[in-house]
Amino acid sequence: MFDETGLSEIGRGHLSDPADTSFTVHRYSPSPASDPWLRVFWIPVWNVPAGEVREQRILTYPTCLLSITAAYARLVGPTTAAARVELSGSGWAFGVMLRPGTGHTLLGTDVGTLTNRHADLAGLRFLSDLVLPIRELMAAAPADPAAHAGGRRLIEDHFSELPHPAGDAVLANQVTARVETDAQITTVASLCEVFGLRERTLQRLCTRYLGVSPLWLIRRRRLQEAGELLRHGSAPLGEVAFRLGYADQSHFSRDFRRATGWTPGEFTALAHRGAPAGPGPEL
Repeated sequence: MFDETGLSEIGRGHLSDPADTSFTVHRYSPSPASDPWLRVFWIPVWNVPAGEVREQRILTYPTCLLSITAAYARLVGPTTAAARVELSGSGWAFGVMLRPGTGHTLLGTDVGTLTNRHADLAGLRFLSDLVLPIRELMAAAPADPAAHAGGRRLIEDHFSELPHPAGDAVLANQVTARVETDAQITTVASLCEVFGLRERTLQRLCTRYLGVSPLWLIRRRRLQEAGELLRHGSAPLGEVAFRLGYADQSHFSRDFRRATGWTPGEFTALAHRGAPAGPGPEL
């Protein structure tokens, strides 16, 4: 299980309040055998006081998400703006972040067709029969690790029926991983150089398997890193912008506000009084 307090690469994008005890996220790594298709299991459970609403803001990743709740079951496509999810009452979601190359296999077409959209699992034959068993496992005690383990086994067994990723699907996974972990990748040209690809070829690869452009991929990683720096650092905004490869502070500030809804200064003020922090992808 992932460390709830740690900020792994998965957790850079979540902008929520760590002091909010009404919301708990359980995270689990997939088994090694499932690693080609699945990246992380993500199971939020919440119990918000009556009459209150808690908002989660998430800088999402360039991948599809499988999300099953008591109310809906969806394959969620890449979201180019910050996702905002309002929580009230009691509930749960059984989520799985897929590897970038997996979405194309499930859809049978470009992942770009699902960007900023979702598809009901009822319409996806391979996934539809997962819904009822997951709901039955989670209904009685959604925070129970045994229920989580049962759901993970069910999904991992199901995905083991898929062919192993090959060719461009593997390349899409590699491109995403390189952008997420290599801070020296600050331009599309530098990413093309690393993989020996022409820009047009890289654009087609990203549209087909990621549903976003290479430039979006790089900007989103920079903004997730910015959130991490602003949470825990005291560097001036100009220095943060420079470290992330921005030409000037104003450009960085515009990008950050457009993505999160906060200016860097507002986000820093919230972080320093203990508000936005903690990992987790979209519901």
